Amino acid sequence: MSIEHLKKSVRNIPDFPIPGILFKDVTTLFKDAENLKELSHELKKRYLDKGITKVVGVESRGLIMGPALALDLDAGFIPIRKPGKLPAATIEESYEKEYGTDAIQIHQDALSPDDIVIIHDDLLATGGTMLAAYNLVKKMGVKKIYINFIIELTGLNGRAKFPVDVDVDALIRFDD
Repeated sequence: MSIEHLKKSVRNIPDFPIPGILFKDVTTLFKDAENLKELSHELKKRYLDKGITKVVGVESRGLIMGPALALDLDAGFIPIRKPGKLPAATIEESYEKEYGTDAIQIHQDALSPDDIVIIHDDLLATGGTMLAAYNLVKKMGVKKIYINFIIELTGLNGRAKFPVDVDVDALIRFDD
């Protein structure tokens, strides 16, 4: 199996969540056991030698592969969620989306200065959500931050939102 095979397994959903958007549906990758194994293998392979101590998954689809990646790397898992979903004291970051504003939160005690972190989500489009997640994690003073996506929509140039010294990676790239 290959990245190209995984790419071909992604389903396109036109006009979701709003008219004019061609949504890249990763659930087709998750439902096939071989695809899921390959996806997990590829993610692990990229970070195995980086000393990762925590994987931070961004709600909602970053909460699917994030825990699996954490297990593969013998690291802890930390969720970033929408406001009101985490039970203990949190810090919050607001951000602009393509069609409005939103916010995300992380527990105040989730990370320490010794942590080496991967922030994981399913898709990089314009980068607003992940930039907010990056800002939250950075505020916590961790040692190193890696950013990972399953899919990147390169034409939207979301990668440009991040500092040049931050390692941003995506398994699958779509130019359309």
